[in-house]
Amino acid sequence: MTRAEAKERNRRALLDAAFEVVSRDGYRARLEEIAERAELTTGAVYSLFGSKSGLVVALVTEYLRPHYEEVEQAIRADMDLLEAVDAFARYYRRSCDAPDAVSALSLQITLLDMALHDSELGSRLAASVRTQESHLIALFTGRSHNGTVLTSHQAQRLVTALRALFVGLTQGVLLGLADGADEQYFADAACALAAGAAFVSHDADHS
Repeated sequence: MTRAEAKERNRRALLDAAFEVVSRDGYRARLEEIAERAELTTGAVYSLFGSKSGLVVALVTEYLRPHYEEVEQAIRADMDLLEAVDAFARYYRRSCDAPDAVSALSLQITLLDMALHDSELGSRLAASVRTQESHLIALFTGRSHNGTVLTSHQAQRLVTALRALFVGLTQGVLLGLADGADEQYFADAACALAAGAAFVSHDADHS
């Protein structure tokens, strides 16, 4: 095994271990246990990630990257705005049925708790999420709707609102609080939000 391969193997082992420990213990997660589960030392954590916060931020990035890549694949370039939002919503609803959906929700809640207890970590997590969301903003910018195209500012506002909508609906589905919230329900709710004047008509202050 080359040095680069060994480094990547150790990185992957630490991220997998961190997912388990952080999902369970949140801000109380101990580096010693994470390293032990990965069959490494805490020195490997500092060498690869710089700190516990660096490891957590890398975990978030690792978790979000495939999610956004799959969204980009689901939304074709030839779709107008509402078609793109419909595809996004249906992808999000299908993710509720994934084998790791409950673990992913647990991680999200735990990370929020960690961010509330550690402002520096919270800032780094927010920056990581914003970086990933920039890809979604670019994905919606320029989509046509009612004879106009979505500006970057409008796309940013729309992505923020859609994220809030989907996070809430997903939690409802996984906690058994959203009976009947199937793909069509997700799509209808998202398209109703996207068609709102706040996103596609009233952008004068930012033009």
